[in-house]
Amino acid sequence: MEEDVFGIEHQETIGMEDFEQIFEHTQLGLGVIDTYIRFLYEKLMHPSGLRQRFAFLAPFNTNLGLIISKPDEVMAYVLNRFMTTINSEKLFFLPFNTGNGGHWLLVAINPIREVVYFLDSLHNPVSTYEAMKELVDTAIQVFRAQRGSQVPKSKANNITWIRVEYFDDFKCATYSRSKLDELKEEWCQFMIELKVV
Repeated sequence: MEEDVFGIEHQETIGMEDFEQIFEHTQLGLGVIDTYIRFLYEKLMHPSGLRQRFAFLAPFNTNLGLIISKPDEVMAYVLNRFMTTINSEKLFFLPFNTGNGGHWLLVAINPIREVVYFLDSLHNPVSTYEAMKELVDTAIQVFRAQRGSQVPKSKANNITWIRVEYFDDFKCATYSRSKLDELKEEWCQFMIELKVV
């Protein structure tokens, strides 16, 4: 994966188990998530100029195990990504694996506005994911200091976390078989184009 996707070059090995996760509808692993992010980046973000407004944080660099075992390295990576947008707003997407049976949630961070959105299909409060929340809060505070932003003392630790809910009109409890087949086909076609298969 080129540096543009996650801010660092990354080698991703895709194995038979990754394809099995797709075709057998099991919990998705890191390889599948990383590859789909690259698909989104190359097919959607890059051609339409959206990379100026949106970016990804690498799930392989920000997983729960690393946050606990190597917090300084994870913090340095996140801050380095934030610093690429020191003078303009950008929304950073972090697919976060909770380490609890493969459950994923999506976190979207606007470090300049100090607002964090999170989407969790289990509807847990963000306090359930204490290590991830502490990482994001601290990264935003350090980013604030590094860019010399002044915040009143009363708001110094007041980072806004917003749970994203589905709107009733768009709520989709399950995907149809045809929609799942379409997603599988997109992922596989992309893999073939990369000559990985």
